[in-house]
Amino acid sequence: MLHLRNKTEKNSQEMMKVLNRIKYEITKRENLSGNLVAQKADILNKNETVSNTFEDLKFFFPHIRKEGRIYPDVIIGKGKTGVSFALGISTVNRGNYSYLKQTLTSVVSRMTLSEEKDSVVIVSVADSNEDYLHSVVKMITRKFKRQVRSGSLEVISIPAFLYSSMLNAKHLAEASQKLASWQTKQVLDFCILMLYAQPKAKYYLQLEDDIIAKEMYFTKITDFVGNISSNNWFFIEFSMLGFIGKLFRSEDLTHFVRFFLMFYKEKPIDWLLNDIFQVKVCDTGEDLGNCTKRKKQIRIRYKPSLFQHVGIHSSFPGKEQYEKDVYY
Repeated sequence: MLHLRNKTEKNSQEMMKVLNRIKYEITKRENLSGNLVAQKADILNKNETVSNTFEDLKFFFPHIRKEGRIYPDVIIGKGKTGVSFALGISTVNRGNYSYLKQTLTSVVSRMTLSEEKDSVVIVSVADSNEDYLHSVVKMITRKFKRQVRSGSLEVISIPAFLYSSMLNAKHLAEASQKLASWQTKQVLDFCILMLYAQPKAKYYLQLEDDIIAKEMYFTKITDFVGNISSNNWFFIEFSMLGFIGKLFRSEDLTHFVRFFLMFYKEKPIDWLLNDIFQVKVCDTGEDLGNCTKRKKQIRIRYKPSLFQHVGIHSSFPGKEQYEKDVYY
C-alpha cells in the first residue's frame, strides 16, 4: 500500500505538471492577463462559493474565455454544505420517456431522516430545452416538498454557453458523429456537476437519472465507508455498471475532472475512469499482468450492487439499452 501511495502521489504530480504546462502555453498564446485559475467570477452572488477549478474550463474551451461567470444556474437550492454525502444526478430530455421521478423516489425515500439531513441530492438539468427544465422543477417541487424546504434536494441548470456549437449533434449527418458528440457532452455534464458538488460534502456519489436504489442503500454505503480499514482507496464502486454508483472523496474530484477534461473527446467517461485508475496504479513499462493483479487488490467493489439500471430508452435519441447490473 505504501508503494501505491507513493505511486499515486507521483502520478498526480505528473498530471498536474502536464496541466500546468497546457495552461502556460494557452496563456502565452492568447496573452491572457492574470491567473485565470485563481479568479472568481465577479458577478456571483455573495453567498455563492465557486471552486477555482470552474475557471479551468476556460483553458479547455476557448469559446468561454471571455465569459465572466462560470457556474451553473441554481434553480432550487438553499446552499446546503458541510454534509457527509452529495449525490449527483445528471438528467436530459428523453422525449416521451422519463425515469427521473422513479429514480428520485427510490433515492430519497430510502434514506432515514438523519441520513437525509447529512446529505444533499443534486439534480443537474443538462438540457437546453426550457420546457424540460420547467417540467423537472414542477415535478420536484410537487413530489419532494420536504426535501426542497430543507435544502436536501437541489436543482441546477447548466448554462447553454458552456457548450460550443460543435457539441450540438443536430447538425451532424453521420450516426457515429452524433454518438461521439453525445458522449463528449455527457463527460462535460458530469464534470460540471462534480465541480458544483465538490464544496458541499466529504464524499460524492455519482448516480444517473434512470436507476433504482436498493432498500437501505444509504445506510449500507455509510457503514461500508466507515469500516474500511485503509484510507488509500481511489474510488468505491457500489454498482458495476458504467459510471453509476461510483463514490469519490470530494477532495479528489479536482484531479478526476482535470483528467476527464484532458481526454473528454476520446472516450466515454466510464472508460476514462478506468484509464485514470491505470495511470495512478501502474508503472510505466510494467508487465500488464502484474498491473492487473495489483489493480484487483486495491479496486474496491461492493457486492451485491446497490443500484440497478432501469432505463431502456437512452438519453441518446433513438437508442435502446438493456444493460443490467448482474451483481444487483
